[in-house]
Amino acid sequence: MTNNDILKKLRVALKLRDEDIVDILTLAEFKVSKSEVNALFRAEDHPNYKECGDQLLRNFLNGLVIYMRGPAGEVRKPHVVKKNQ
Repeated sequence: MTNNDILKKLRVALKLRDEDIVDILTLAEFKVSKSEVNALFRAEDHPNYKECGDQLLRNFLNGLVIYMRGPAGEVRKPHVVKKNQ
C-alpha cells in the first residue's frame, strides 16, 4: 500500500475535501496548493500524478491530530452523551 493509497482512504473515511486537506497540512506548517493535493489523488498513469512522499503524509497526520483534537496544551471539555428520557 502506497502513501497515496493511505491518504485516499483517510480522505474517504473522514469525508475530507481538497480544501480540508490543504487546511490540515497548513496546521502542521506544511504549505501545499490545492492543485498539488489534487495531483495526489489522480491515477498513477495520469501525466499530472504526484507521488505522496513520507514527509507529506507525516505532516498530514500531524495536522490531522491538531484538526481533530486541537492544539497541544489546549484543554477540551469531555463530550457528554445525553440519554433519552
